[in-house]
This record gives sequence, C-alpha cells and structure tokens, in this order.
Amino acid sequence: MDRREFLTAARRTSAESVVKLPRTLSGIDTYTGPWTEQEVIHLLKRTMFGAKLADVNYFKGRTLAQTVNELLNPTAPDPTPPLKEYVTSTTLGVNADANIAQGTTWINDINNDGTVQSQRRASYKKWWTGAMINQDRSIREKFIMFLVDHFGNESTDVGNANWAYRQHQLVRQYALGNYKELVRNITKDLMMLRYLNGYLNNASAPDENYARELFELFTLGKGPDSLYTESDVKEAAKVLTGWQINFMTWQTIFTTSRHSTANKTFSSFFNNTVITGRTGATAGDLELNDLINMTFAQNEVAKFLVRKLYRWFVYYTIDDAAETNVITPLATIFRNNNYEWKPVLSALFQSQHFFDMMNRGCVIKNPADQVIGAIREMNTVFPDPSNYLANYGMWNTFYSWMTNMGMNLHDPPNVSGMPAYYQEPLFHEIWINSDSLPKRNQYTDIMVNTGYLISGVRVRFDCVALAQTFYNPGNPNDLIDEAVNRFFRNPISTASRSQIKTQILLTGQQWDYYWTNAWMAYQANPTTANFNTVNTRLMNLFKYLFNLAEYQLI
Repeated sequence: MDRREFLTAARRTSAESVVKLPRTLSGIDTYTGPWTEQEVIHLLKRTMFGAKLADVNYFKGRTLAQTVNELLNPTAPDPTPPLKEYVTSTTLGVNADANIAQGTTWINDINNDGTVQSQRRASYKKWWTGAMINQDRSIREKFIMFLVDHFGNESTDVGNANWAYRQHQLVRQYALGNYKELVRNITKDLMMLRYLNGYLNNASAPDENYARELFELFTLGKGPDSLYTESDVKEAAKVLTGWQINFMTWQTIFTTSRHSTANKTFSSFFNNTVITGRTGATAGDLELNDLINMTFAQNEVAKFLVRKLYRWFVYYTIDDAAETNVITPLATIFRNNNYEWKPVLSALFQSQHFFDMMNRGCVIKNPADQVIGAIREMNTVFPDPSNYLANYGMWNTFYSWMTNMGMNLHDPPNVSGMPAYYQEPLFHEIWINSDSLPKRNQYTDIMVNTGYLISGVRVRFDCVALAQTFYNPGNPNDLIDEAVNRFFRNPISTASRSQIKTQILLTGQQWDYYWTNAWMAYQANPTTANFNTVNTRLMNLFKYLFNLAEYQLI
C-alpha cells in the first residue's frame, strides 16, 4: 500500500475495491518550474556521486538545458590507467610480476599467475573508486557504473583483471554513445566470452548461455511484450558459434571450423527472419550483425532499456501512468535515434517527471552514493596525485566500505547485476538492512572522528573547513538550515532543527550567541583551544545528521 492509498483506506468499506492511484501524472514535457539550488542538487545527486557546493554553484549560473548538455558531454580526459601499486608475494628468488615496474600500468601485460591477477583485480577496483571520487562535472562515471552492472560480469569468476579493465574501457568508450554498437562489441569481449561461455560455443554443441542473456538481460528483457521463444535462443546460439579466446595472446578470434554454417530461422516474434549461414573468416561478424539488427528492430528493446534507466535514475516503481507517460515516449526517442543514449537522457533529465516532487528524495542511496557522495560533498582532501601509494591505499579503504555495504564493483552476485535494481518488490530497499545500516553510520562516524592515515597522510571529513564554506556559519540557525539543505532531500521539522541546535551547537544552552561567540572567537584567533571548541560541536552535528534516516535518501 502506498501513502496515498493508506490515507484513503479508512474511507473505504470492505465491499469497495482498492483503486491504486498513479504516483505521478507528469510526463516528459520540458520542465518549466523554478531552477533553484534545490533543483540543481536533485539533478546532480541523481547523475553524479553527491552534489558538491562548487558544482551546485557552477550549474546555478546556467539554465537547465545548458546544465544537462554539460552533464551529457564530458570534456575532461578519461582517468589514466591503473598502476602497479601492489607488491607480489613470491617464492624466494622468483618474481611472478617482473615485467611491470612499480608505479607503471599493468593493463597490457599478459600474466596468468593467480596471485598477480588477484592483486590486479584489487588494483582495478581501487582505480575505479578513485575515478569516481575524482569525477568531472558529468554523468559519465555514474553511467559507466550503470552499464557495467547492466552486463553483470563477475571479475572474481573470470579471474583476469586485465580483461575486466578492458571491458570497463569498452563500456567507457560507448557509455554516452550508441548502445547498439556497445552490444555488438561486448558480444566479442574477452571477459564476456569467458563469463558466459561464448568461447565454448561451437557448431557441434551450441552453448546457449550468452544468447539467452543477450535477449533476457541485455536487449529484450522479460516484459509482457518480449515474446521470443526457446527456439529463438537456440538459433541465436548457432549464430554466435565460432568465437574463441586465444589464451596466449589474450585476443578474440573467430574459428571458421567451429561455426554453424546452417541457416538460422527465428519465430514470428522476429517476423520469421532467416539469418543466412555464412562461411569463411567474415562469417562470424556478418551473422552477428544480422542478429543485432534483427534484435534491435523490436520495439521492446527500447522499452526494456528505458525501464532499467528509469529504475537507476528516477524511481523503482513503474506504474501504468509512468509506462504510458514516460517509458513509452522515451523509448520512441531511443529508437528514433538509433539507440544513442544522449537524446533519451537529455529528454529524461529535462522532463517535468524527473523534477516532480514525488520523484525527489525518494530513492535510497546505493553504497557508492553513500561512500563516494559523502567524500565529495564534504570536500575531502586527498594526497597529491604523485603520491600514488597513499591514494591507492585510500581508494582501497573506500572500495572496501562499498563492498561491506553490499556493492562490490564489477562483482555483482549474479549475471542480473545488483538486486536493488531488479528484485521485486523491494528494489532499493535491499540496500538497508540490520547489517548495512550500522555500517553506513559507522563509516560517516569514522570519517568525522579520525578518518584514515595511510603513508603518513590522513584523509577525513574536515567539519570546520566545510562550515567555513557556508554563507553564515556564525548563526546557528543558518548553519543548521544550510547543512540540512545540502545533505537532505527531505526537510526536517522546525522543532527538530531547534532541538539539534540546542543540544549540539549550544551544548544545552538556550542562547544562540553561545555558538556565535565561539565561532567568532575562533575566526578572530584560531588557537588550538578555540578550534577544538567549534570543531567538537561541528563533529557532533555532522555525525548526528549523517545518522538520520533522511540522509539515506536522494
């Protein structure tokens, strides 16, 4: 029962049927309402990891159209490749990773040592965490996370960090480009071939693993209009026979003798299409092109992908009104633009529906939003980039926190990805449980209290430095109001704000000047004693705010 239904339930008799009201009546018409700090924060928290004050102020000076255009067209270069920051434990006199010098990248080095690959997988995940922390003003990093999860490959299962990084780079290349081309290329990706047994697929024993997921998870989904058949899966598997991995060179190869040259006949769902069997070195690519074109000609592809997009960036429930007013028109835009992401994303993020009050502050943060978002919004200072050992050490700490909260980068629990984006009926509620919520609170408590010390460098939340960025930190009411507006998407009551002020900033006193005098004294004379006075109260304030339920929502 949703909140509207709950409020009207008492007025119904037992004989009355329950009429479920739509969450919202808005659609994808362009939003024409206020463009204030609150709208900017809503957009940035959904498209990036956190909304830094500098970013909020930057986009407040632009229109909604200009803001969305910049978010969808990153100009900053991609992050440099991951480095060898690990030290491999080896047998005496044997160096299993001798080809790569410390501090240089390992991405092009072929190495089948299990220990080395395990350390490289960790290095890759640290690097990815750093890329999210240091993201530019664009949706790029969050959209990469969306797509990597969408394809659902488990790096631990595959066991090869180099292949995981290559797949990540393939996703990064097409992340804000053409999805159809991405699917075409990821079909032949080493990690995908290994994870879904594509490299074992041959004419004498077709392996249906990838063909099944291609339809069910990557293109058509399992909706009511996805009427492909089991026979279609079998025929698609035959199309994909012959692709292999050269385990010596780590390259994708096509072996003609393993490819099924028979014609492949599909069901009426695919208009009884026949993919002609080919021979020769180009057979694999030619038939793959036919399969991709046939699949993407189905209307349900765009609808399925837009629904996934919606659950990541808007809300987890898609009612009939959302299907009609949002999903269907966005899917039309997607198809009409040959599956280019930017037109559909532009329409979504400029829509009335996206800025509808029902769609604000209603989604539980995923662990990346919780961990990375807090780091960025607190203006956390990291070691100089030249100190790669300290930075990788820090990134490992924050990657580990995300894992402990239920999000292991490039290692979802199964090929469907993270359950919070598909598992009915809970969806995003999966992120909060009796184990994860205390860890969320513990994380922010530690970052406020002590942070982490690695290689002689401490990274923590500097509460005093943050307060100094507020417009009137000497006034306790303004200070609390700005903190709430920055970190919460839903307001808290005036009574709650007053209680927080009295108990924390005024330490039980009744007069506002008790805080104002302490702050002004520190500003005028920043001695250790004056600093400790304001720092202790600010630390208590932010720990308290970060532990409230409102902080878990974006």
